[in-house]
Amino acid sequence: MMTPFAVLCLSIAVVESLAGILGNGIILAASSSTCIGSKTWSQYDMIMSSLSSSRLILQLWATLDFLISIFYEPIFYKGNMYIVSETIVTFLIYSSLWFGAWLSVFYCIKVASFTQHFFIWLKLRIARLVPWMLLTSWLCSFTAAILFAWDVYGVHENNTALLPMTNCSARRTTWNDSLTLLIYLRSTSTALPLMLSVVSNILLIRSLWIHTRHMQNNASGFRDPSLEAHMKAIKSVGSFFVLSIIYFICLLLLYSRVFSLFSDKQSMCIVIMAACSTGHTMVLIWSNPKFQELPAMIWHHTKCPVRTISV
Repeated sequence: MMTPFAVLCLSIAVVESLAGILGNGIILAASSSTCIGSKTWSQYDMIMSSLSSSRLILQLWATLDFLISIFYEPIFYKGNMYIVSETIVTFLIYSSLWFGAWLSVFYCIKVASFTQHFFIWLKLRIARLVPWMLLTSWLCSFTAAILFAWDVYGVHENNTALLPMTNCSARRTTWNDSLTLLIYLRSTSTALPLMLSVVSNILLIRSLWIHTRHMQNNASGFRDPSLEAHMKAIKSVGSFFVLSIIYFICLLLLYSRVFSLFSDKQSMCIVIMAACSTGHTMVLIWSNPKFQELPAMIWHHTKCPVRTISV
């Protein structure tokens, strides 16, 4: 049974998820609206649409998953429903991590100014590489989710119907082996996009440092638009880097199963993960004027009738 503190944390997580659903809906609508009537999508809009849609579905599913597990607990943990739900959540989490990593890579390639041949090659071919990057992310996430479902199903079967004649020691060994494999699988799947984000951030910070020193040596007294673009990108990507590290740590804690189900510590991890995901969405909206236009337009239209009536 959950403690009052766990209920409070999970309630906060639901509120954070609802805010994230609203924010990702704004990003998805803004990214899609710019492509209506256009034959081709920009690389940035493709990444943002993929990232916002995966997070939107993840937060919707996680909220629904939480409500079902609370109010319909006997049904939720019966049969394969729990395995299916966890597999979908795993697929959406991996997809979001990969798309977030590609956003960091895209910022790095577009904003950073390196003269290495490989970097120039990426800069010239990023338009053709983005669709393949997104497709690869979907395939990697789908493969990891299927392997996870297979392993969880094997753990469930080995600890219920398939091992009726074994002793407790054998069951414990089987559980530990399967759990270790599951932890390695999930850690590897989450570490790869995290490494992409780390490398992209380091390169972007280095480029910003070189460009800043160059501007200091050739100061003209005017604001450099390129430097401002560097600063805005580094704030957005840097914030995502910090949030992704925190998200990664909490995710590993949940995957390692060191906390019992719906315990206070597990609930704290869930609320922190929800805050990190929603926080990065808000940073993206704040850093891009295009994403701010839609909320401003909605707010303007909602206030117009009030002004008319008051007059």
